[in-house]
Amino acid sequence: LQVALRIRPMSAAELAEGAKPIAHRMDEQVVVLRDPTEDPDDILRASHSREKSYIFDVAFDSTATQETVYRATTRGLVAGVISGYNATVFTYGPTGCGKTYTMLGTDGEPGICTRTLGELFQAIEDASGDTEYEVSMSYLEIYNEMIRDLLNPSLGCLQLREDAGGTVQVAGITEISAISAEEVSQRAPMGCGGVWQTPLPDAARPPQVMQLLAQGNRQRTQEPTAANRTSSRSHAVLQVTVRQWHRGGGLRRGRLFMIDLAGSERAAQTQNRGQRMKEGAHINRSLLALGNCIKALSHRPSTKYINYRDSKLTRLLKDSLGGNSHTVMIAHISPASTAFEESRSTLAYAHRAKSIRTTV
Repeated sequence: LQVALRIRPMSAAELAEGAKPIAHRMDEQVVVLRDPTEDPDDILRASHSREKSYIFDVAFDSTATQETVYRATTRGLVAGVISGYNATVFTYGPTGCGKTYTMLGTDGEPGICTRTLGELFQAIEDASGDTEYEVSMSYLEIYNEMIRDLLNPSLGCLQLREDAGGTVQVAGITEISAISAEEVSQRAPMGCGGVWQTPLPDAARPPQVMQLLAQGNRQRTQEPTAANRTSSRSHAVLQVTVRQWHRGGGLRRGRLFMIDLAGSERAAQTQNRGQRMKEGAHINRSLLALGNCIKALSHRPSTKYINYRDSKLTRLLKDSLGGNSHTVMIAHISPASTAFEESRSTLAYAHRAKSIRTTV
């Protein structure tokens, strides 16, 4: 499991409330967090360091560009997926720390999803002529522990199923077949149990995969909170499947998951009430289940049972965390002193995740 850490810039709100930067990138791998609550004049604790350093596979500060983050974390996975390996990229961290920006980006600064799809289709285009490829996509969100199809929301709530090989599937989800980044096929490939999925309505069939992705993003559940004006209230999962037929050979299949997790949050910080607080409880519960799986996997020799069934998120991430997948986790923190507790918790979990070993 490759673990990266990204520190976002200080926000205007943090600067307005007098927050000071306490998280710093020391070099390409080391991040230092200073405890703002400790008194530097405390003689009894003079020998204790107020700073703690954390080592990751790669670390980015607020000057890192989207291209830099993509090249250091995700670009290397594309060739493997085309060759039939599984891969997963997911963002992790508190609300308002830039996870959605990293995964989805903006029109001017596209994120990992857009860059990965572009490179994937380019690599297929450049491949030898004796190999045929088919790329299919599905896009879902987990909102209040319910699964919604972002490409066809009218399908309602979908269920998770496990096939004979132990692979977790979403029954009935729309899967769009794509020949290139510009062309989307007019029908969907087979889903669970060999049943043809409901094709998208004609009006919802844009000419480009990127537009399809943008359409799915607009369907995501987002609401303003005190901590983030465009807070994602759900986990979004983009699954890309590449099937490869080689002349004289068999079929290979590689799957790539790109996951934008909702951020962990404290009600006191977000000032949530009513429905927002209920959403926050579901988000925190699923992230706690994920944290428990990461903790158990990092101590695997002494832990025989990993409980993936505590949430739909951990069931979907079962292969990504503990199975047959190249996995990249990009943790995000704010450098502000007001976010110290959230930053310390995120750094601790991300550092722990470094010891997870998957068998690809």
